[in-house]
Amino acid sequence: MRSIEIPLPDEGVEREARRRLDGLVKPVGALGRLEELAAWLCAAHGSVPPRPLDDVRVVVFAGDHGVTRPKPGAPGVSAYPREVTAAMLRTFLSGKSGVTVLARQVGARVRVLDIAVDVDLEDVPSEVRAFKVRHGSGSIDTEDALEPGEAERAFAAGRAVADEEIDAGAQVLIPGDMGIGNSTVAAALVAASLGLPANEVVGTGTGVDEEGLARKLAVLDAALARVGDRAEEPMSLVTALGSACAAATAGFVLQAAARATPVILDGVFSCAAALVARDIAPTATKWWLAGHRSTEPAQSHALKALGLEPVLDLGLRLGEGSGAVQAVPVLRAARAALADMGDLADLT
Repeated sequence: MRSIEIPLPDEGVEREARRRLDGLVKPVGALGRLEELAAWLCAAHGSVPPRPLDDVRVVVFAGDHGVTRPKPGAPGVSAYPREVTAAMLRTFLSGKSGVTVLARQVGARVRVLDIAVDVDLEDVPSEVRAFKVRHGSGSIDTEDALEPGEAERAFAAGRAVADEEIDAGAQVLIPGDMGIGNSTVAAALVAASLGLPANEVVGTGTGVDEEGLARKLAVLDAALARVGDRAEEPMSLVTALGSACAAATAGFVLQAAARATPVILDGVFSCAAALVARDIAPTATKWWLAGHRSTEPAQSHALKALGLEPVLDLGLRLGEGSGAVQAVPVLRAARAALADMGDLADLT
């Protein structure tokens, strides 16, 4: 894959922001994480104070996964049937999904795309299907998720979507995900990328019971054993163990970094995709924040590898971009503190 040039946030502006923060009407460091976030935003925007965060956009990449297909005598790895993915895509469009409701509270826009839903959604607008790569994916325990070239195609689609949103005025991008089986695929990507055993990354996802957790573990063990050293190259990894949605999400967050646009990562799926993007362009991590800490153990491993500390910890496991959306008011508060507080030197 051709290298992607990533600009760096302005370190000089960040130092200026920290000096300004130290001089505000408060003890030095008294605003804790808000000060770190304010300085990070200044570096990203190249100005002190940073610009208002008026245009925040969520893009939900939707698709199905082969691990959720029923096998004779073996229930699936999710608490919900795969048909829920298509039904939820329509729920996004109706404005009744979790992330659409939560995004309205902070003035964020939500866009949903059918990247690999395993049915033809002819009843949804054509722009929702404009970037579709395939129907579903292979069952990673027994076969590759994608055909040769599909990971690259999905990755390019994610980059194109990021360009569309940024060209339309987006100041912050949030990757969302929708797909029954997402947490299993994300755990596989994290385990293979970081060289971890399956039992360290498997979580309950949508809320499976102990038997469901055991099935997920067996699927991951089989998938990791099947792939071997193919995990060393990012697109090969996504082809073998990921999905078109994961590749598209990786392209999305990487292109945002290439366009010097801040990203708020969501839960385990977006963080797994971010690991793939990091392996392509390591400095892209400078443009990403972790919006929240998921209950999925794979996300904790991914965050540590990415060097990111979550803004919030609310025990969320919905996905969709819902946790990242909750971090937006915190970023706005950080900006407001830097922009509007008075100077200690002006006290009389």
